[in-house]
Amino acid sequence: MNLLAADVVERFYTFLWPMLRISALLVSAPVFSLKSLNLRIRILLALALTWLVYPLYQWPRIDPVSPAGLLEIFNQITIGLLMGMTLQVVTAALLVAGQTISNAMGLSIANMIDPNLGNVPVIAQFLLILSTLIFVGLGGHAMLLALVIDSFGSMPIGKMLLTQAAWGHLVSWSSMIFLGAVLTALPVMVTLLLINVGLGIVTRASPSLNIFSVGFPAMIAAGFGVLMLALPSIGGRIQWLWLQGFMQIRSLIGVS
Repeated sequence: MNLLAADVVERFYTFLWPMLRISALLVSAPVFSLKSLNLRIRILLALALTWLVYPLYQWPRIDPVSPAGLLEIFNQITIGLLMGMTLQVVTAALLVAGQTISNAMGLSIANMIDPNLGNVPVIAQFLLILSTLIFVGLGGHAMLLALVIDSFGSMPIGKMLLTQAAWGHLVSWSSMIFLGAVLTALPVMVTLLLINVGLGIVTRASPSLNIFSVGFPAMIAAGFGVLMLALPSIGGRIQWLWLQGFMQIRSLIGVS
């Protein structure tokens, strides 16, 4: 009985490390972090993935209540969170793009309650739904799980990610929040800017014209029309952002 108890404890010590990294990834990654996936589903998914990964690698036995074990717990959670937060940059870029388009169209007051992000404009909500469909259509969920499995080979248990290069890499990638937002919203923004210029010229030519009663409906109608025409390019840009996010994760964890 003593040998059996010792074996169970040793198995637990080795099973804990991949479980921590996978659980942290499921908490922070897009799609997996949605509120529709409740806690029970995430726990079952993390246990299933850990059970599949466990026979593939050799796991060190580290006491989790020792100083080295506590540091390793923090390290594994950090690795999973950084992998998930790298893809959350794409979500943030689309949120900023949707807010910019909504402000330009005059729909900044039309907001929706998103259970994951809070109060967001309707255009941003539309872009987030579109990005989720593109993510699943690309097989992004499978690619992400494959990356976390490969990360145990390139970054085994005991190797620290808390380095200046890793944090600098994440900070540099976070600039994609603004660059991705500009690239996504650029077609609509440029068109609405030209329409605003045209309305300004009309106002100067005919001061008696009530520009508010004409301009606001025109901006909303033109904005939706341009958004519909620009959907293919916006979808391609969203796909490019997701692929760039996966490339950043591969560079972060050192997967070739």
